[in-house]
Amino acid sequence: MTDSPPREPRRLTRGEWLVIAAPAAWIALFFLAPFALIVKISLSRPAQARPPYEPVFDLASGVAGLLEKISQLGFDAYRGLAEDTLYLDSYLSSLTTAGIATLVALVAAYPFALAIARAPQKWRPILIGFAVAPFWTSFLIRVYAWIALLKDEGIINHALMSLGVIDAPLPMFATRGAVIVGIVYSYLPFMLLPLYAAIEGQDPSLREAAADLGASPRQVFLRVTLPLSKRGIVAGVLLVFIPAVGEFVIPDLLGGSDTLMIGRSLWNDFFANRDWPAASAAAVALLALLLVPILLYERAQTREGRR
Repeated sequence: MTDSPPREPRRLTRGEWLVIAAPAAWIALFFLAPFALIVKISLSRPAQARPPYEPVFDLASGVAGLLEKISQLGFDAYRGLAEDTLYLDSYLSSLTTAGIATLVALVAAYPFALAIARAPQKWRPILIGFAVAPFWTSFLIRVYAWIALLKDEGIINHALMSLGVIDAPLPMFATRGAVIVGIVYSYLPFMLLPLYAAIEGQDPSLREAAADLGASPRQVFLRVTLPLSKRGIVAGVLLVFIPAVGEFVIPDLLGGSDTLMIGRSLWNDFFANRDWPAASAAAVALLALLLVPILLYERAQTREGRR
């Protein structure tokens, strides 16, 4: 029996090319182009000018002028990142805060996702609507609401003191705990929805088979439900952890003056210190740092798909 000749790859139609080109153009316009600008600023030197960095490329100066500006680019801002412990402390504090908030969000969201997935079919859309209801209001308003809850004269302390549980207000506001609470509350739907999708898509017969073989409900959860929801867990963790690391609004409103996160450090360098090259270098380093878990996840998904 002779082997059949390999098939030639099918040519894409014009409509298929448009479907591929549209998201590619969107990414190039709104991500790659701004990122290239940030990289260029990070290789420049700070200056007392508008904008506060050099060199500024001017195509009208010709090829010679352009090459001269390129030769002035350097890595001084990146060397400053390694020498200034403030950035290292900001990165470590941001990773720690985001990691704790992500873990709390996972622990809080999993029971809710499990309850929604096990609810009757007619109730699931309503429950999902309740889960994403916070998104119907402004993000800023939701964060400000936590100020009214956590301050010394806020609702929580007032209620506890009225009930006689405490004698003095608890120091909840302007702390790392307040920042973690704000991140968990703001990003909880990003954790809940992937978990719900992963749990809801599981085959119920697998749990029934495990129960028929003598597994207790706890064993069914640990050996069937939890392992099968691994993709939802990883997706939810990435969706919460990555934006939480660079969060600025929540630490600025709920954190104290000693709350150190990279988002606040970037804002200070961009707007207070006007050191755009240093801030741009820190932003590039942050993106490179956040690409690590994404690449590891993609590599694991590729390996799993080959099995």
